[in-house]
Amino acid sequence: MEQAADSNDLQPGGPAILRSMKRLLWALVRITAIVYLGMVLMGFLFQNWLIYHPMATIEQTPGDIGLAFEEVEFTAKDGVKLTAWYVPSAQQGGKTLIFCHGNAGNIGHRLDKLAIFHGLGQACLIFDYRGYGASSGKPDEKGTYLDAEAAYRWLVTTKAVAPKDIIAYGESLGGSVAAHLAATRECGGLILDSAFTSAADVGKRHFPWLPVRWMVGNKYDTMAALKKVTCSVLVIHSPDDEIVPFDMGQELFRCAAEPKTFLEIHGSHNEGFLESKDTYTDGLGSWFEDVCRDVGTGPGD
Repeated sequence: MEQAADSNDLQPGGPAILRSMKRLLWALVRITAIVYLGMVLMGFLFQNWLIYHPMATIEQTPGDIGLAFEEVEFTAKDGVKLTAWYVPSAQQGGKTLIFCHGNAGNIGHRLDKLAIFHGLGQACLIFDYRGYGASSGKPDEKGTYLDAEAAYRWLVTTKAVAPKDIIAYGESLGGSVAAHLAATRECGGLILDSAFTSAADVGKRHFPWLPVRWMVGNKYDTMAALKKVTCSVLVIHSPDDEIVPFDMGQELFRCAAEPKTFLEIHGSHNEGFLESKDTYTDGLGSWFEDVCRDVGTGPGD
């Protein structure tokens, strides 16, 4: 004869239901853990794909906006062939910028800034990192540093530009590359435009639930490099920046040694320099005038 079921098992909230709920809960925990660990592993393995977004096709050149320019090729120390444009200044007495662009596109997407620099009387050497534009190789942190050093070496040896007349300019990720260059080579100035304190810091802001500091192999520690920089520094940032938080620009400014200047603009991460073009251009112009005199100003000065 079958035994009667325990009345507790038939009641809502009884042991049978509790056991089912526990099994369901543990199944959800396991699934969540597997998904989380999978995301961590994917982020670690494919971090270069997440960081670098190169484009091979050069859609426009400085000639398309009326600027005279020279197509340049040089080689990084590890043998990677790089391409660049040298845009001379139309005025005497200016500096020469080494333009370290951000993580997406190529040099053909920076013509608006080239026009601004040229209008302010500055020459510019803008290069594509390895894997970008017509440059060979694949990008990584060490490689981008070697690429900037190759651009510097070309200016000094081929164009006979004095190190004190070289300005390292970097936008976004390029700010870290420019800071590393200014920390390891003599420069007359450093411009950090919408730059982050480190790749891990900005990653943590966007993905606070991931162990970003463990995942990121490409450190791009701008703060660490900046602490070794002795030349004049200009930090440009917008409180409206949706990618690199404004407080990172403020932290970079606090970290920099004198002489230093902070230029607050407005607008988005990629378009702020156009959305506040007068402020951007006037601020750059003033800093270029002051850079040889080592004069720095802080926010609100």
